[in-house]
Amino acid sequence: MSQPDTPEQPDTESQKTAVPQPEMQPETSSETPPEPSEPAQWQPEKHRFGSIGILAASAIGVVLALYAFRLPPFGIGEVYTNNAYVRGSVTAVSPRVGGYVQKVLVRDFDNVKAGQPLVEIDPAPYRAKVAQAEAGLAGQQAALNKTAQDKASALAVSKANQAAIDNARAQLDRARREWQRIQAVSADAVSQSSRDAAQTAVKQAEAGLKQAQEQYAVAQQNIINTGVGREGAQAGIANAQALLDLAKQDLGHTVIYAPATASEFSLIKADSGTGNFVKIAQRIAVKIVFDAGQQDLERLAPGMSAEVNIATK
Repeated sequence: MSQPDTPEQPDTESQKTAVPQPEMQPETSSETPPEPSEPAQWQPEKHRFGSIGILAASAIGVVLALYAFRLPPFGIGEVYTNNAYVRGSVTAVSPRVGGYVQKVLVRDFDNVKAGQPLVEIDPAPYRAKVAQAEAGLAGQQAALNKTAQDKASALAVSKANQAAIDNARAQLDRARREWQRIQAVSADAVSQSSRDAAQTAVKQAEAGLKQAQEQYAVAQQNIINTGVGREGAQAGIANAQALLDLAKQDLGHTVIYAPATASEFSLIKADSGTGNFVKIAQRIAVKIVFDAGQQDLERLAPGMSAEVNIATK
């Protein structure tokens, strides 16, 4: 037979609730002295000013580094490159004529303008050349004037020769008529001597006419020659004028003027195939003038060496 289930009884020990109890402090007697504490470890004394000095020195170093390398805020608005070079307008000034320098109209480091005279060469030899060219031109002008006179004289001679021809023809006509008259008379009426004289007169008149004609031809040739001489004289005048102009140009070149144009000059080409230019150490002349009354100025003497610092700002 099965026994009926009986309800389990709750464990009274497990259902008990723990109640916290107040911590009990050990009772100490007021008469017991406290235990002595251990001594503290030694530490160095702290200095506030030392830390501030280190920070200040560090800040100054940073500022100096920024200034040296031109970094912000010091390098603001500046562009830096180590491939830059100064491009200037340099013009080679040289005389176009030779001679001794008579005057130097500028000094070193002077500012000059275009057209300003710089150097003057002795102009005396070139003035003499100008005078010589002027004399040559005058001579050619005189030769040209002479051709005009020669032509007039040749024309006059030609006219005289023409008159001589006319006279010779008249003499020939008279001699021929006389000869014809004698031939028409019987031989017994005129002597032989008269016949010979009349015949000789005809021959002389013929010779005179021929001579006058030849002289006239010479006169005509002289007229032609005067025309050719005139052309030669005109060419001589042009040549003399060119020599005079050249002499005047040389005289004008005895004064060297500052050009109006300029060109960059360099012994070595600045640009290369890589885009960089060739750096060439160059020496730039700087003139330093001492003011009167400066301290220790009397200690400086010509020929002494010096170390110079130039402040560009």
